[in-house]
Amino acid sequence: MGDKTYRVLLYYKYVHIDNPEELTNEHLKFCKDLGLKGRILIAEEGINGTVSGTVEQTEEYMNTLRQDPRFEDIEFKIDEADGHAFKKMHVRHRPEIVSLRLEDDIDPNELTGNYLEPKEFYQLLKDENTIVLDARNDYEYDLGHFRGAIRPDIKTFKELPEWVKENKEMLEGKRILTYCTGGIRCEKFSGWLKKEGFEDVNQLHGGIINYGKDPEVQGELWDGKMYVFDERISVPINQKEHVVVGKDYFTGEPCERYVNCANPECNKQIICSEENEHFFMRGCTHECRTAERNLYIEEHDLSEEEVQERLRKIEEYYETQAQEA
Repeated sequence: MGDKTYRVLLYYKYVHIDNPEELTNEHLKFCKDLGLKGRILIAEEGINGTVSGTVEQTEEYMNTLRQDPRFEDIEFKIDEADGHAFKKMHVRHRPEIVSLRLEDDIDPNELTGNYLEPKEFYQLLKDENTIVLDARNDYEYDLGHFRGAIRPDIKTFKELPEWVKENKEMLEGKRILTYCTGGIRCEKFSGWLKKEGFEDVNQLHGGIINYGKDPEVQGELWDGKMYVFDERISVPINQKEHVVVGKDYFTGEPCERYVNCANPECNKQIICSEENEHFFMRGCTHECRTAERNLYIEEHDLSEEEVQERLRKIEEYYETQAQEA
């Protein structure tokens, strides 16, 4: 490992847990006593977590978790970090460790797609008979994805089965490769695809994270950055070249910086440069810029005159754009 003193652990395990509520309470206390921060979901079907802490804290966490027979073979994906990737520590009991909400649920221990290690995945990415399907949400795809991957038009994972049903002809009779951040979403999704009658279903073992860390593949054929659900927002994957695929929400220029719309009622995630964040007062629409509680206006303590002046400049900008178009 390098010289960074903190680490982020990403892990999951589909395994039957008899007393998920009890384990949730015990686990929260254990994590807090250790000094970890992060988000962990516990359900009858297993555990799914991302936590950050010092090297010592994360070592102790991994060792302790593996002493539990249910989790003895759990795989941890480890990222070095400069500090905590979360503000607080949450452990929550949920019906599922990843929300797919199928009427007839899938147990990945019984039904799941064929696992591909990074090198196999890389080889098949280059095969024209392969369909590569991103199992993540649209805003994750927009920041980075495998070259040539299909972007499902979805905001949440539970919308994916419906999207597949509507686009079935695109996938029928093809070899399907699917991938997600750490592999957990593909476990259920690939099983669901098989249940739906798709035969050649493959998933990237260990997700994009493993692919980026693989010493041989080194993240090749990944474009952009990988979206992560913590304070870091994005991490690099391709160690050989960096291609920016993100586009500024306002100007369409290459950009990889995500911010939340300043209107808390909206809170939409948009890719935008620092310059445009200031120019557009971090509002994704005119309504959001003029919202009663625009957090950008609060943070920068702008007077009513300053706000009106900025809105006038934005209007001028859009008029110029319209004339040029």
